[in-house]
Amino acid sequence: MKLLPLYRITVFVPPADLTRLKQGILAVDDLAAGGYADGMWESDAREQFRVLDGTRCVQGQGGERVYQPSVRLEFCIPRDAQRLQDLLAAIAAHHPWNTPAVFVDTTEFAVA
Repeated sequence: MKLLPLYRITVFVPPADLTRLKQGILAVDDLAAGGYADGMWESDAREQFRVLDGTRCVQGQGGERVYQPSVRLEFCIPRDAQRLQDLLAAIAAHHPWNTPAVFVDTTEFAVA
């Protein structure tokens, strides 16, 4: 097997905003690899946060701890810095939060 170097991008989003976010991502990159396009993984999640005083927030009030459903959306791209920046910009533009929870990991994918 051969190992392909990739970026794995993980973003958490409220379920109601998932479709909009996915459309924004796919508008800048078709996530094509190995004979497939639009490759993403989704899993249900639950988030927790406490709103700090002075924060403009979609959910919750200052000092309140909030629990709500979330979706973990993941996808991979080749390690291309410009492609990564384009996707991060698309996430920021189509995500409802002031500071989206986005994680970028370097990883490798095993192919035959």
